[in-house]
Amino acid sequence: TVGVLLGMVVTGQNFSVIMTGTGVVALAGIVVNNSIVLIDTYQRLRSAGLNRTMAILKTSGQRLRPILLTTITTMIGLLPMAIQTSVDVVHRTIQIGEPTSAWWVQLSTAIIFGLGFSTLLTLILVPVMLTLPDYLRDRRIAQLIGKWRASLAARATQA
Repeated sequence: TVGVLLGMVVTGQNFSVIMTGTGVVALAGIVVNNSIVLIDTYQRLRSAGLNRTMAILKTSGQRLRPILLTTITTMIGLLPMAIQTSVDVVHRTIQIGEPTSAWWVQLSTAIIFGLGFSTLLTLILVPVMLTLPDYLRDRRIAQLIGKWRASLAARATQA
């Protein structure tokens, strides 16, 4: 949604509940699919015995190209709609600014900008969030061990 709103501000378009909202819903499906595939790959590598750091690095490397390719092709495919380009097949002309193409501008703009922003989140935030619970658990265990050692040292100096 942040990417969609930024796109609307950058292009100077109004937020249409119907068309922009439909773009947000369509975008959510694409983003969730990318994230699910990334998480599934991570879980598969973890179950194969890789440690979490190697699994997340390998997952990011394996999924980078497919995610970027689908994102870029979708954005390029929607670009003619966003710039109001119509192709008249009968008269063999390409027209820019046609009234019929204006209907789809907000939807395509929402998907283009939202997909660009969400791809960054998918490739950066999802891997970080996958490793965060293990990192926090290990950090907490290290703190508990440090406190335990400090209490043992305090007892040894008292005795």
